[in-house]
Amino acid sequence: MNTKEKFEQLKSTQGLNDEVLLDFFDSLSPVTIDGALGRWQGGDFKTGHWGNDALTGMKWYGKWYRSKLDAVPLVCYDEQGRLFSNKIMKGEASLWEVAFRGKVSTTMIYDGVPIYDHLRKVDDNTLFGIMDGKSFEGQLPDIIDNGKYYFFYLERVDGFPVEFV
Repeated sequence: MNTKEKFEQLKSTQGLNDEVLLDFFDSLSPVTIDGALGRWQGGDFKTGHWGNDALTGMKWYGKWYRSKLDAVPLVCYDEQGRLFSNKIMKGEASLWEVAFRGKVSTTMIYDGVPIYDHLRKVDDNTLFGIMDGKSFEGQLPDIIDNGKYYFFYLERVDGFPVEFV
C-alpha cells in the first residue's frame, strides 16, 4: 500500500489509536514552507480529542497559507454561508521550520496563542498535521488532551467553494 492509499484508509477509519497516527506521521517526509503555501480544505481524524467537536462547532473549512508571515489558520463558514477568518485564537498565524518528532518541517504557529500545527507531506496536495501546544488563560482545555494530540489533514484546493470575506 502506498502512502496516499494508507492516508485514505486512515481518513475513513473511526476511533483511531493515536499510536497508529503517530507512526504514520513519523513515516512522512517534511514539507517546505513553499510547498505548504496555498488554500487547503481540512478535516480531522476521529480520535475522541475535544478538537474534533470544537472545529465542527466553528464550521471549520480549512486553512489558507498566503505567505510565510501571513497564514489564516481558521477559515470557517459564517451564518450566510461565506468563508471568513475566524480569529477566536487571537489573530492569525505564520509558517516556520521547526523540529518535531525527529524531523524539521513546516509548522504553523498561531500569533496569539501557544499552539503549533506541525505538518508533514503525504503528497504535493495532501498534508498531515498534529496540533501541539499548551492551554492558555483558561480559554481551552489542554491542547494535548489526556496525553492525546489533535490530528488533522489538509487537501489542496484551487479556490474556495464560496466567497471569502
